[in-house]
Amino acid sequence: MTTDPDQHPDLPDELPEGFEVPDDLSGLDGTSADPDLAVLITQIAGAEPLAAACALAELDVDAAPTPVGALAVLRDTSDDAPARAAAAISKLVAGVPLVLVTRQGEQLTCVRYADGAAEGELPPGLVLGGAPEALEDLVTGQLTVADLPGVVASGSIGRFKAMRMLTGAARKARKKQR
Repeated sequence: MTTDPDQHPDLPDELPEGFEVPDDLSGLDGTSADPDLAVLITQIAGAEPLAAACALAELDVDAAPTPVGALAVLRDTSDDAPARAAAAISKLVAGVPLVLVTRQGEQLTCVRYADGAAEGELPPGLVLGGAPEALEDLVTGQLTVADLPGVVASGSIGRFKAMRMLTGAARKARKKQR
């Protein structure tokens, strides 16, 4: 197929030197490849222990309690930060799986993590179907983390305090099992 240059006089006959067409054209629509929101859904009983675990893992999150476990809203959603955070927390609380929910535009992705590794995607409808209303409102953008009650920032907990909190929680859990 040849193009008559007289039909399109505003187009150059040749491409400028060094011009390359990228393999991934997803960034051309003006949207970022990074998620707008990343939330860890955990079975950890409270916001403070989750924030402490995140502080030990050097993750900057806002943790909020829910009736089924605490949520951690990640402040860094760039590159692979959400996946690294999910792996780090799931490794720190070994044996307790968690779900990383990311929102990019209107697209939700849910990935289950256990013992530091991703175990595969889950259908968002299944995850949100049994989730607390606060999570659904958060991922749909009806609420921000600042709107949630009982939020604890991981940055407000020093590493030494985080270690003491987690050691105390582990001690209490062992006493209950006896």
